[in-house]
Amino acid sequence: MALLEKVTVDKKETLGNLLEFYVYEFSKIIDIHLDENGRYGFERLDSYFTDPTIFPYFIKKEGKLAGFVIVSKGEEVDDFDFNIDEFFVMNRYMGTGLSKEAAIEVFNLFVGKWQVVQIEKNYRAQAFWRKVIKEYTNNTHEEYYDKNRRSVQKFTSGQ
Repeated sequence: MALLEKVTVDKKETLGNLLEFYVYEFSKIIDIHLDENGRYGFERLDSYFTDPTIFPYFIKKEGKLAGFVIVSKGEEVDDFDFNIDEFFVMNRYMGTGLSKEAAIEVFNLFVGKWQVVQIEKNYRAQAFWRKVIKEYTNNTHEEYYDKNRRSVQKFTSGQ
């Protein structure tokens, strides 16, 4: 069973380390390069601990660190309450159901209108989110491609 654990500022370095793996996975589909120190870096890391509209969680499996999810609150001009900013599960746990459990747990934790977006070339993520959200909502969600060819799903949790 998945367990979400709120990431506190004293665990910022741990989240930063996981973000390196996350960005590495993206380097397969978008043009990202290492810096001179051999790291990708993640300029938004500090905001995860200073911005009150961002909620970082570790994903754990049987007490072991397995990934993370970053939820952000929508702004007043948005037509959603919550958004998945980042979602990552280590390859070791792929195919175990952990990703789906974590997604459902976060949807149930943050009740309201959701938007989940995947970049154009992230076909694996698109397939995952389509399947999970379709099942979670009993196929009552909205899905479309935006002007940047990103796949977008919208739905309401807690119904």
